[in-house]
Amino acid sequence: MDIADQIKTIEEELTRLNVTLIAVSKTKSNEEILEAYHAGQRAFGENMVQELVEKQEALPKDIEWHLVGHLQSNKVKYIAPFVALIHSVDSLKLLKEIDKQAKKNNRIVDCLLQIHIAVEDTKFGLDHIELIELLRSEEFAHISNVRIRGLMGIATNTSNPKEIREEFRELKSLFDGIKVSFFKDAVYFDTLSMGMSSDYKIAIEQGSTMVRLGSTIFGSR
Repeated sequence: MDIADQIKTIEEELTRLNVTLIAVSKTKSNEEILEAYHAGQRAFGENMVQELVEKQEALPKDIEWHLVGHLQSNKVKYIAPFVALIHSVDSLKLLKEIDKQAKKNNRIVDCLLQIHIAVEDTKFGLDHIELIELLRSEEFAHISNVRIRGLMGIATNTSNPKEIREEFRELKSLFDGIKVSFFKDAVYFDTLSMGMSSDYKIAIEQGSTMVRLGSTIFGSR
């Protein structure tokens, strides 16, 4: 099945479930991205800032670019003018830099707070206590050009579906609690980004509203 067919098949399934598809296009050529684009896909995710900037400059301007990989504070300025959603905010320092660069570009930048749910220490993200401390901090209260849309998490890289299911269930529970406690009247706090090609069906089952699929669409790297 080619890229266009994959997009159409997956989109039919996800639209029925009210889940948003982010096509993860890291390392993929502009031609492959355009194939997905011409099949109707508009939201694409990149891991590396440099690659994201190069593709944004070269490809159609109605593409919605998502930064799904780890983001360093000194790289924010390059994507602040155009990025649609940053999935990987894992510190107050990074949030403040996004706010600063968003102000310079006269924008409100949408972000997700990344939560560490995996067993591996190599994964980034806030733990539950750090998340609460960030949301309660005075510095967060003064942030004006960032809109927190929800949470993101990456499950453990394991073939054990029970472990993955528990991690996603925990993140969904945290999302619900944070919404009630901190974003009760914020209709924009509506995004739970969890699930990649290997585990997105479990993520959807556990309440994901946004999945990040690369190899499922573009094939193995």
